[in-house]
Amino acid sequence: MAQGSSHRPPRPHRVVLVVDENSNPFEMSCAIEVFGLPRPELGRELYDFRLCADGPATRMRDGFFTLTGVAGLEAAEEADTLIVPNRPDPEVPRSPRVLDAVRRAHARGARLVGFCSGAFTMAEAGLLDGRRAACHWMWAEAFRTRFPRVRLEPDVLFVDDGEILTASGSASALDLGLYVVRRDHGAEIANAVSRRLVFAAHRDGGQRQFVERPVPEVPDESLAPLLTWAQERLGEPLTVAELATRAAVSPATLHRRFRAQLGTTPLAWLTGERVALACRLIERGEERLDVVAARSGLGTAANLRARLRRETGLSPSAYRRRFGPAAGEAVST
Repeated sequence: MAQGSSHRPPRPHRVVLVVDENSNPFEMSCAIEVFGLPRPELGRELYDFRLCADGPATRMRDGFFTLTGVAGLEAAEEADTLIVPNRPDPEVPRSPRVLDAVRRAHARGARLVGFCSGAFTMAEAGLLDGRRAACHWMWAEAFRTRFPRVRLEPDVLFVDDGEILTASGSASALDLGLYVVRRDHGAEIANAVSRRLVFAAHRDGGQRQFVERPVPEVPDESLAPLLTWAQERLGEPLTVAELATRAAVSPATLHRRFRAQLGTTPLAWLTGERVALACRLIERGEERLDVVAARSGLGTAANLRARLRRETGLSPSAYRRRFGPAAGEAVST
């Protein structure tokens, strides 16, 4: 190494959340929880998180409190990922300065994320025409009327349309946030973040927004014991029929309960869990695809390749290069 030179690790990916007049505090808190907290248990910083606003004082939703002491909109100019503001009333326009900041971030290649009604902000900025997007089911018709050129998917948790991602309701902000962590850092890190949140590690974006949660009658119809049992046996040739037998119900009844409680089907849930396990095995250093496929219950290396590419957009080898044990060696050496 040349005298006087020093190796500096690259700064973490910078996430900036724009807060605008009447923004929801819940989504702001979700972003802080996922992207803003230090992670000493992981031994490294995942993100450099900042809040910014168009003014020294921002009145939050319904005047619950006023946010002060955050950076100005110039912080958005340095964002690698910009989380756009949401609004409880989607008919109220965003400020021109905020919309300009969002457009500039997009123009220079920053990733854009919208929680809940954040899709309205991006559509108002003219960035969603011809693209897929999600928004809260309550505002689906209003959104379609105002922005007919956007390909709205009204009954999903979130949509990944490349460098523009949108989530539907308030709680799906956590789903999308964890999805972004998984995309950036892999399934193992996303799992660690979700454990700290005491939140489901992975819900597929295509799941339904509205999930019925009736008060269970006796006997308890909660799926939790069955899910735990299945997660411990993912490498076994589990079928939906076997899950139904374990739950002591018919396959049709099990399907209805999955739809009501999880917003997905038993087979889709089982496949998602197996893919997540396969990702963790690759991240921990297992290089033999047939072993990963067998231990995760995906059966064959060909099926593993197909499922992993569908879920992550990466082949197993590309996933290993990005998230495997050797991924950080170039930085640490």
